[in-house]
Amino acid sequence: MNALSLNNRSVIRISGKDSQHFLQGLITGDIRKTTARQAIYAALLTPQGKYLFDFFILRNGDGFLFDVEAAGKVELIKKFTFYKLRAEVVIEDVSDQLDVWAFTGNPHFKHKDRVAYADPRHREMGFRAFLPNDEKREQSWSFEDYEELRLTLGLPDGSRDIEAGKRFILEANFKELNGVDFKKGCYVGQEMTARMNYRGRLKKRLLPVTVAGAGPEVGAPILSNGKQAGHFRSGQGDKAIALIRLEYLDKNLTTEGGDAVTVIKPDWLKGT
Repeated sequence: MNALSLNNRSVIRISGKDSQHFLQGLITGDIRKTTARQAIYAALLTPQGKYLFDFFILRNGDGFLFDVEAAGKVELIKKFTFYKLRAEVVIEDVSDQLDVWAFTGNPHFKHKDRVAYADPRHREMGFRAFLPNDEKREQSWSFEDYEELRLTLGLPDGSRDIEAGKRFILEANFKELNGVDFKKGCYVGQEMTARMNYRGRLKKRLLPVTVAGAGPEVGAPILSNGKQAGHFRSGQGDKAIALIRLEYLDKNLTTEGGDAVTVIKPDWLKGT
């Protein structure tokens, strides 16, 4: 089993007697399915159904811990505060107390307040945990190896891959990666998300690709006979996540420099 402190993640806590009701009406996942050992993956959307933030949520006492993208933490807290109104909810940044860790297996902590939970997106992504940051813990997994696994599985990494305010979450595979619950009831952006799901008219998706050459920059175009078929998002080496127009899925794709681009159909997409 390998362990890695995810320095690009932060932790916020939302608590108070109205916290469950407050969150249930905002996020794409069903907050009632969280326990002290089972997390959900979910997002906060615009009223028009566009992606803003995604996160992992674990129940914690009378509240919930959020594993969030560090770069968007301040804006996410502002957005939750905007929706708070008169709800009895406390929104705290607890990144000075807790760190987010990733593991290739279940570490089975001896302390009852140290809990690892399976990554809800994909079983092969291992486990995650919120751990006190005043404890010394050995890292035995490099971020490069973590990225290799994520890219191989085709899992988007927040705003690095999903352009905030521009992309619908179904284009980012939230349905397949357990990031949206279509039975939970209303939430911000629910109407558009449900409509897209039931009509089944996606025109593009974030998908894993390999490149025969040097990894291109984020935003670099992917071409098919001179026409733009998509563009690259995050990547490492010859692997990347790319937004691909589905009409070009089975076409010959290249970078601007002519290097071949191959779309990899991940296991979670097969049969859809």
